[in-house]
Amino acid sequence: MTTTVSAETLATLKTTATSTLTTLLFKRGFRNVFIQGARPLKTGQRLAGPAFTLRYIPAREDLDGIDAFLDPRHPQRVAVEEIPPGAVLVMDCRGDVSVASAGSILATRMQMRGVAGIVTDGGLRDASGIAKLEIPAWCSGPSAPTNLIRHHALDINAPIGCGDVPVYPGDIMVGDDDGVVCIPAHLADEIARDAVPMERYEDFVLEQVRGGASIIGLYPLTKPENRALFESWLAAK
Repeated sequence: MTTTVSAETLATLKTTATSTLTTLLFKRGFRNVFIQGARPLKTGQRLAGPAFTLRYIPAREDLDGIDAFLDPRHPQRVAVEEIPPGAVLVMDCRGDVSVASAGSILATRMQMRGVAGIVTDGGLRDASGIAKLEIPAWCSGPSAPTNLIRHHALDINAPIGCGDVPVYPGDIMVGDDDGVVCIPAHLADEIARDAVPMERYEDFVLEQVRGGASIIGLYPLTKPENRALFESWLAAK
């Protein structure tokens, strides 16, 4: 059964650092949640939305010539036209950055359809053009060659592996300048709930450290006097 995540939860997660999220997930036993290789095309991008997935397998010469795009049922094209507004297109490219997994025309189409973002462990072509769009994108690097050279688009909205992370349709993808985290959908509400107080405490810690305080007993919080200091700081804020 698909878990529906509220707009309020998504809004909270969108402003939460991926470093905070990975720690909160680790506390719950989840170690493999950070998409390896996916980096933002430009700084300052933020992302939060449910995953809509596309899986590529290695191309085969008799199936993946340039005429493959003449088929209106080509899975890459279908994915771009069917991904719901607010969702994130997450592509499994097996970590292969030698070719593109999409380009600026498809990215523009998704932007016009209200798609929340693009995440791939492969390459993106026309990367500078995509970086100028409003739709945020994370990839393993720019790559000009068409996907047909190395990729055969296959499954749409099925479980995939992206950047060595298992991504299930509907999982919540959260991105910032560090990269992208995949949050199992059923945990999204409690992760968002715990993120706010955690980041408030870390703001307090940074202020104390800048003032010359030692991290011992402060980070993590083990000394009662630091807890009292934090509570006073929080009340003042």
